[in-house]
Amino acid sequence: MNPVIPATALAASLTLAHASAHAQEPLVVRIGHVAATSGAIAHLGKDNENGVRMALDELNAKGVSIGGRKAKFELLAEDDAADPKQGTAAAQKLVDAKVNGVVGHLNSGTAIPASRIYADAGIPQIAPSVTNPKYTAQGFKTTFRMVANDAQLGGTLGRYAVQQLKAKKVVVIDDRTAYGQGVAAEFEKAAKAAGANIAKHEFTSDKATDFTAILTSVKAAKPDVVFFGGMDAVAGPMLRQMKQLGVKAKLMGGDGVCTAELPKLAAGSLADDAVVCAIAGGVDASQRAALDKFKADYKKRFGTEVQIYSPYTYDATLAMADAMAKAGSAEPAKYLPVLAGNAYKGVTGTVAFDARGDIKNGALTLYTYRNGSERMELAVVR
Repeated sequence: MNPVIPATALAASLTLAHASAHAQEPLVVRIGHVAATSGAIAHLGKDNENGVRMALDELNAKGVSIGGRKAKFELLAEDDAADPKQGTAAAQKLVDAKVNGVVGHLNSGTAIPASRIYADAGIPQIAPSVTNPKYTAQGFKTTFRMVANDAQLGGTLGRYAVQQLKAKKVVVIDDRTAYGQGVAAEFEKAAKAAGANIAKHEFTSDKATDFTAILTSVKAAKPDVVFFGGMDAVAGPMLRQMKQLGVKAKLMGGDGVCTAELPKLAAGSLADDAVVCAIAGGVDASQRAALDKFKADYKKRFGTEVQIYSPYTYDATLAMADAMAKAGSAEPAKYLPVLAGNAYKGVTGTVAFDARGDIKNGALTLYTYRNGSERMELAVVR
């Protein structure tokens, strides 16, 4: 004779069974990444994307648990082509896909308008390479950055030009993008305050290839330093044409110029110490081994060298996952407060943010180039 099971007991049993089965299902965590993976700076965008891929591969291999469930991390990658309109479209696409967090964008010009879309949706955004101060000045609780901003970057380069390079006369050129204008303005302000004469401020675009008119004017001014606010895709041809026209000044630039690709883009026009540039980021001696290992692992995985910011996208992704694990949830509203107050030890150093979302104690690394292609570190400053 089969016993009769009360309906209430049967319902409870089914509920427990369902809960148990649910706990065994992987928790799908979608991480969005946006950068320019097409166009002139696609090499930088792919570098950033590769850093996220490495982090997600490692998280999945380790079998990270969030709230008692094994997490399965997925990448949703979008290309914004460094275009603000495409950037906001990509941001909305990720919001509609209900991503749990975003690492990106590459450029200030796309990250700033996109940040409002993420903020309205309550989705945390960690920008690995955005330096324009406006990015975190908007007051969004969801907005974080991994590197020092343009005030620090341009200011440091401006002082270095006068104090170390002994520049007395300076010409400034910017590409009219949010990044280029921002870093150029901060450089000009700092160089002028340190005693330099700003002979000219010229303007180009991020799509320009012919600088004959600008550089003819620059040559007539006989500057000691030309500062360019923009990216390597423009700086490379500019260096070639500076050499062709006999412009003797050193070229200085921010992180957009300071790439492993610059020597190729300059096509043999890169004389020793002709360029001094700075990357918004840098590690102290205690972090060198971890960063060197990352670079070796990256080259093994992708068959190419790190450009600039893949270590920062890697750390940003792991810092986001660490906050989720500590919060016991991948829901943005639940792990966001943890992310804001967390301190994650990464390959680039400790990832911790101030009240505005800026990285705490952000470093800068000054570089030059020698032997036609070798990027040489000059100093790490904070």
